[in-house]
Amino acid sequence: MQIIRSTDLRGFNTFGINAHADGMIILEENTDYQELFRRHLLGQEPHFVLGQGSNVLFIDDYPGTIIHPTNHSIQLVEDRGDSVVVAVGAGHSMNDFVWYCIEQGWHGLENLVAIPGTVGASAVQNVGAYGTEAKDCILRVSAYDLTTGQERLFESAECAFGYRQSVFKQQLQGRYLISHVYYLLQRHYTPVLEYKALAQALAAESLTHPTAHQVATVVADMRRAKLPDPAEIGSAGSFFKNPVVTASQYYDLLDRFPNLVAFPLDDGRFKLAAGWLIEHVGWKGRSIGRVAVYPKQALVLVNQGGCTGREVVTLANAIIADVEDKYGVTLEPEVIYVQ
Repeated sequence: MQIIRSTDLRGFNTFGINAHADGMIILEENTDYQELFRRHLLGQEPHFVLGQGSNVLFIDDYPGTIIHPTNHSIQLVEDRGDSVVVAVGAGHSMNDFVWYCIEQGWHGLENLVAIPGTVGASAVQNVGAYGTEAKDCILRVSAYDLTTGQERLFESAECAFGYRQSVFKQQLQGRYLISHVYYLLQRHYTPVLEYKALAQALAAESLTHPTAHQVATVVADMRRAKLPDPAEIGSAGSFFKNPVVTASQYYDLLDRFPNLVAFPLDDGRFKLAAGWLIEHVGWKGRSIGRVAVYPKQALVLVNQGGCTGREVVTLANAIIADVEDKYGVTLEPEVIYVQ
């Protein structure tokens, strides 16, 4: 465990926002979680759990303590023959874990390769891409109550997973500190190819019966082609959620905008492509001050150099207003605002 005072957060958020926190506690080992509460290190000041900072926006300096898990253990806790249960430290890189599973022959997460962030964040955010969501493989989550220090196991159903949502982001936001995520993974690989762009990319390479490694490689290539590398251009990936509308709303919009891009959901509603909406109100490639809409993907806002969190919010609000004015649809940030 490391305890640091007056922490510069620029290297702890992929947007590259220049912000500071009063302090930071780095949880390096699995035992550090219990030690955190045994030593009463949090006190009464505000605290915020931060993984790799790939889905957060610091609006101002943070007047409290950042809890930064880096524990990255991987333990095979149960072998069920056709499947395995694996417990992973919350601080483990999600991308690295997905590739590790592929090497081990544990399947289900391939389409989530190259998503930045940690394993702990995958459960908070229910990360998803190309037809797969983390919830599809999460069996349970181990977390500590930040008020009492008591450990609790949340079964998957208790996590209330939804589109980029979980109980840890909604009803219990800020109350629990995730220490481990348990994944149920399959030994037999069944590709998830319902996402049209992924199927087309595989077909273009004549991969009619792709392996897990081939699918993951194509997914990684697709993400690199449309998303900026945070090491080169500061961003938080997809800034907005794809809005979900009723069938009647969708067909009304389709009558007025025949090229509207949307995806049907199992419950009869439709998920609209937020990037398409943003592009077609004219924001793609445009900027306000030192923050811009990425020219290759309108869902992404980028730091053009030295931008503040408040500048990002100004641009985001302008986009939200224009989309609502033209389409009657309200965009919601996927990125978590911290202040």
